[in-house]
Amino acid sequence: MRSWAWARAALLGALGVAELLVSAVLHLGYAFYIFGAAVAADVSASLVERLMGGVAKGAAVDGEGEALDGSVPPIVLVHGIFGFGKGKLGGLSYFAGAESKDERVLVPDLGSLTSVHDRARELFYYLKGGRVDYGEEHSRACGHSRFGRAYARGHYPAWDADHPAHFVGHSAGAQVVRLLQQMLHDRAFEGHGGTSADWVLSVTSLSGALNGTTRAYLDGVRAEEDDGRALRPVCLLQICRVGSLLYHWLDLPFLSRYYDFGFGHFGMSRRLVGVRGLVGLLLGRPRPGGGARGPFATGDWVLPDLTIQGAARINARVATFPRTFYFSYASRRAAVPSGLLRIHPLLFVRALQMRRWRYPAGAEPPYPGYRDEDWEDNDGALNTFSMTHPRIPVEHPSVLVDNDEDCHPLRPGIWYYKIVEADHMTFVINRRRGGVQFDLIYDSIFQNCRKHVFRTAPPPTLPNQS
Repeated sequence: MRSWAWARAALLGALGVAELLVSAVLHLGYAFYIFGAAVAADVSASLVERLMGGVAKGAAVDGEGEALDGSVPPIVLVHGIFGFGKGKLGGLSYFAGAESKDERVLVPDLGSLTSVHDRARELFYYLKGGRVDYGEEHSRACGHSRFGRAYARGHYPAWDADHPAHFVGHSAGAQVVRLLQQMLHDRAFEGHGGTSADWVLSVTSLSGALNGTTRAYLDGVRAEEDDGRALRPVCLLQICRVGSLLYHWLDLPFLSRYYDFGFGHFGMSRRLVGVRGLVGLLLGRPRPGGGARGPFATGDWVLPDLTIQGAARINARVATFPRTFYFSYASRRAAVPSGLLRIHPLLFVRALQMRRWRYPAGAEPPYPGYRDEDWEDNDGALNTFSMTHPRIPVEHPSVLVDNDEDCHPLRPGIWYYKIVEADHMTFVINRRRGGVQFDLIYDSIFQNCRKHVFRTAPPPTLPNQS
């Protein structure tokens, strides 16, 4: 009996290592493919520019052009984990070109692995302008610089309650937008005492991590630990942790030009910490003479916020506001051959594993009334149960939408949600892969923003609608 138990443990261990290797190869291969495609596109555009003697059509240009004046509320597209904004990756579009559907769209580049808190702060200053202030208390607790990137001019300096904005958040971007709105309500930005929740006209969650995901545990977060900081010694997130630390430690301008994990305010460059500092960061120890242990040791990165417990902590302080409109598109892939065969290769294995995952026996459930079966449906990255509307620890008002016309006129302060057959990457990166559904979803989102969401007067007429 003992030998059988040992053999079973050895077999499970070998299968786990094999699964980790396959997942690592797939994720790294896809990352190098995207990065290589971006570099190739940039080189191609530069060659065309030289041949044509000017700026090549379609060439990537860093920046957003002229600041918006507020005559029409802009639509701000907020990327998710491992995402990027306009001007990064050689002009590749995270939202697969959806921003071209409207003339007033902003696509900020925020930290791709930084915490929801840090990204919300970055988003505010991206729009309003000024130097990013992560907050004195938060920065001291997490061991990083209080200030980050400076925007000499905001991309939407007119932003206020009379000139609000629409926000669309994909994946973790949805929680970033919600926390930003709460910060506006709390007047949490020093020097900007007049902020309010009314600065946000609508929030759209597109496959949004509104209540966390069980994939965080499959990728390596210990479900038994409430704070989400502890990782298993051998897991996919350990590879991610080491890779991103090395990336920031190397601090190569060529690489940073194309992509940035967003940890610059932690001061982890080789020029600042040296080799001994790198060892300390990898081991999660303070630098010689004191200093930060890095984002992974302090928990100031996105994965702790994507656990069910982490999402519950965010939701406990974030409200659904009575003058803001809320929409959600929750994605799932059906557990039938036709559904699974259409899922992105990066997500296929995790989609199966998420359906079968069970919360560790003996561990305290993440919230009262937790049931494993509620979390089975998923899109390969997030659970469908999590994406509909904020549920944990308190359920927010919501309406399941079958027919758009049945919901008009729309009412603020309620989450209108749809469940769509799609995986987590259907609406990003590759427009051709999304097909007709890509256009249907984004047309629905933009139509809500432009035709059905307004507070005191009908929506303004856009130049191309006059």
